[in-house]
Amino acid sequence: MPHLKFNYFDAFERQTEYAVKESALLHEICRDFKPADAEQALSAMHELENGADEENHSVYDHIATEFVTPIDREDIVTLAQHLDDVVDYIEDVLLRLYMYNVSYVPRDALEMVMLIENAANALFAAMKDFRNFKKSKTLEQLLIKVNDYEEEADETYLRAIHDLFAEHTDDPIYVMAWQNLFDKMEKCCDACENVATLMGTIITKNS
Repeated sequence: MPHLKFNYFDAFERQTEYAVKESALLHEICRDFKPADAEQALSAMHELENGADEENHSVYDHIATEFVTPIDREDIVTLAQHLDDVVDYIEDVLLRLYMYNVSYVPRDALEMVMLIENAANALFAAMKDFRNFKKSKTLEQLLIKVNDYEEEADETYLRAIHDLFAEHTDDPIYVMAWQNLFDKMEKCCDACENVATLMGTIITKNS
């Protein structure tokens, strides 16, 4: 049987798809939040994170032995790591919802979760076209869309933190928990933008 060369673009797509599935699960839990549902979803979320980890390790395993790669080796490693960050950060939001024994998800938080899902889906659309980056006429706009969601998340985050401190001065535990949760949610969108930015840099370097 002939040796099948490892396809890094396929691996990046699969990593991104895990982020999409995680973000959909997180949105599903938060849309009609019940603490018991969050606890029950932990294992499903961790299974997705493990699957993404396996893809990440596969990239590292192959790049250690292959001399010819479709793009710069350092860029491949960094892109895989950035994608791994997206997956880890989304899982971390659900873990914090459980750890802080959250009883309900406020409107601003649900909006942030929706933006995480939108950013992950936009990133996946861009990643599916990434293998064609030298010829694609749509990839640049797809990457801009990821950045747009991140900017929207920044605006939502700013408003959410302001309202949190303005409206809950009598409950410091609530403020502490939700400040941390909003930080984690914003980090998810930042991580998606980091991937998109790196993809843009790779395109420029290889054009």
